[in-house]
Amino acid sequence: MNDNILELKGIKKTYGDNEVLKCLDLNIKRNEFLTLLGPSGCGKTTTLKIIAGFETADNGEVLFGGKDIKDLPAYKRPVNTVFQKYALFPHMNVYENIAFGLKIKKKSKKEIDEKVTEMLRLVALSGFEKRKIDSLSGGQQQRVAIARALVNEPEVLLLDEPLGALDLKLRKEMQLELKNIQQRLGITFIFVTHDQEEALTMSDTIVVMNKGEIQQMGTPQDIYNEPSNAFVADFIGESNIVDATMIKDYKVEFLKTTFECVDGGFGENTPVQVVIRPEDLKMVSKEDGMLKGTVLSVIFKGVHYEMVVKLENSGKEWLIHNTKSAEEGSVIGLDIYPEDIHVMEKVPDNE
Repeated sequence: MNDNILELKGIKKTYGDNEVLKCLDLNIKRNEFLTLLGPSGCGKTTTLKIIAGFETADNGEVLFGGKDIKDLPAYKRPVNTVFQKYALFPHMNVYENIAFGLKIKKKSKKEIDEKVTEMLRLVALSGFEKRKIDSLSGGQQQRVAIARALVNEPEVLLLDEPLGALDLKLRKEMQLELKNIQQRLGITFIFVTHDQEEALTMSDTIVVMNKGEIQQMGTPQDIYNEPSNAFVADFIGESNIVDATMIKDYKVEFLKTTFECVDGGFGENTPVQVVIRPEDLKMVSKEDGMLKGTVLSVIFKGVHYEMVVKLENSGKEWLIHNTKSAEEGSVIGLDIYPEDIHVMEKVPDNE
């Protein structure tokens, strides 16, 4: 049995001279929480609209359960969409908003009552049936929008940056709530965001996009710990990225120093790039460090200190996260363990 509920094959989309999607191939599994992540203009929202039927691809196939639905109108597709602007009906109360789709389908009053009650319980809004939309908080309005979409029992729920209008505390709460809802219902969620923390928190699978192309697809752990190129490393979390030379398997040279690493298969004396996360740099005395540098700035971030250190042997400025602080202007040493050095293929600057 094919585990994919949706398959996009060779999807291209152009607006005038702007090629938004460049032959996109993407498989989406049943019951997974998949996030399309990337900067503005990377093509993630266009991809979502093509799945929803709000946009038509210039070329390619959109397969749902193995059947091409590219020419199927939006209202006939087994998907529902929740937008950043929730598009709730202000003249209707909460119950009427959630029931709207069921009434269009001419469901019985008994079935509508049962389904709306079930959805209100699912999104923790029981007792809000008669409340007006403008009396609700942003988080409550979002829950109504989700309930209105889910009450129609779509096989796939599409979410286009639905947390963008919420404050930080509420966003974090709703990240967990959305994930819990998806797990309880066991349906496929396709979520669009430019916020890497959201993607890491909620997703089973992250698809990192840039300039109409997929840069990397994998679990949050894979994307963060094993970025495929400098763009992914820089976009997902904070990174120190430097040009390097792969001397041979498990040995790499950068910043005029040779380091042991755990990567291989790049050949000998091959130009590569190395990424090191700020939290993986170990702060030691200046006498004991593999590298040495001067602390330029120190910022307390709550759970850690963020320091910028200017390295002596290269003049490069690196970011360090540590639970201990160092004084500005002091000289410190830095150690890097082999497993914390991630080697990537070097991408030409014009790509």
